[in-house]
Amino acid sequence: MKLLVLGINHQTAPLAVRERLAFTPAELEGALGELARVKGVSEAAIVSTCNRTELYCNARDADAVLGWFAAQRGRPVDEVAQHLYRLEDDEASRHAFRVAAGLDSMVVGETQILGQLKDAERAARDAGSMGVLLNGLFKRAFQVAKTVRTETKIGSASVSMAAASIKLAERLFASVADCKVLFVGAGEMIELCATHFAAAQPCSIVVANRTLERAEALAGRFGGEAMLLNDISTRLAEFDIVVSSTASQLPIIGKGMVERALRARKHKPMFMVDLAVPRDVEGEVAELSDVYLYTVDDLSEIVRQGVASREGEIEAAEGLVDAGVAEFHQWVASRTLVPTIRELRDHTDRIARHELARAKKRLAAGDDPAELLERLTEQLTAKFLHAPLATLNSAAPDEQELLAAATRRLHRLPTEDNE
Repeated sequence: MKLLVLGINHQTAPLAVRERLAFTPAELEGALGELARVKGVSEAAIVSTCNRTELYCNARDADAVLGWFAAQRGRPVDEVAQHLYRLEDDEASRHAFRVAAGLDSMVVGETQILGQLKDAERAARDAGSMGVLLNGLFKRAFQVAKTVRTETKIGSASVSMAAASIKLAERLFASVADCKVLFVGAGEMIELCATHFAAAQPCSIVVANRTLERAEALAGRFGGEAMLLNDISTRLAEFDIVVSSTASQLPIIGKGMVERALRARKHKPMFMVDLAVPRDVEGEVAELSDVYLYTVDDLSEIVRQGVASREGEIEAAEGLVDAGVAEFHQWVASRTLVPTIRELRDHTDRIARHELARAKKRLAAGDDPAELLERLTEQLTAKFLHAPLATLNSAAPDEQELLAAATRRLHRLPTEDNE
């Protein structure tokens, strides 16, 4: 088994590149099936979020996986490779555990990524691309993340994207309490943002979503109003703050729509946060003088504030990750012996069954049971020892010492040190 991780994240690729290489939830099942059929790939899982797209595989050939990734996303291999990290075995498991624990996130210590990893594991299992190695990897990644949360305070002072968004808004407006806020989407990220903004008691909260039912469910929690995405173009001018995070593959809010809204607002400033990948708001909107548009990458400086104060907790978390890597390494090593152990069990079982069948025949023929048991014991001993003794007796001089030591260890025979 060979663990392989190929991926890009917010440290290796700008937002525009991450957009091009991201997978939508609707694409995952088909992509997982295709990846698992690539020559040399026996297991596959895909993690795709606003900050990263990563392929987790049990695979022999990293280049074959890279070639599939580039072709599947319709990009040249060289273009993808320049932003890619390629990790194997212990380094791959270390990366997975750090991701699960929030140590590799833009927001160090955040917990949302753990839920996203669980979604990726579930998607791979549903697609039939999860096997023994990846199942063991994700199981231990979740355990490491839980241990880090329990034994350190790494998440206690973390600044989330949601908290960073409201901090930026407070720089622009004297009071968020005087603002009208529009949330575009009704997923987990929007729910987090709505929770933070609701605490500031804005004038009004409106949730826009593709389905009105989900928008109403979220808006109802905060005493807000719900509307459909199609209504944004006619109502955008009402809002001082717009926070968007959907799974749309195309921008929902275009430059022309925002220009019309600004004219209706008499160019009163508008604050916009686009947390989606691909983006929900056209990049050209940032060119408008009365709009303050921030993407996930723009928030990086704010969300990293407070990391210095948590250096001790981060160091402790890294130590727990190291322990997890060592444990996983031992588990993988033990799995490589499974075929040999199974064959050894089958071999001894065949011998035992054969000798037992012979003994039963002799017992039915009237042989003395006591003598029969003694003979059975002798036959089993002789059969079990035949192959190893033959190997020891025929060993070349340079093999004898190694084989003797292995035999003593396997059978726990006394050595000179413990005689």
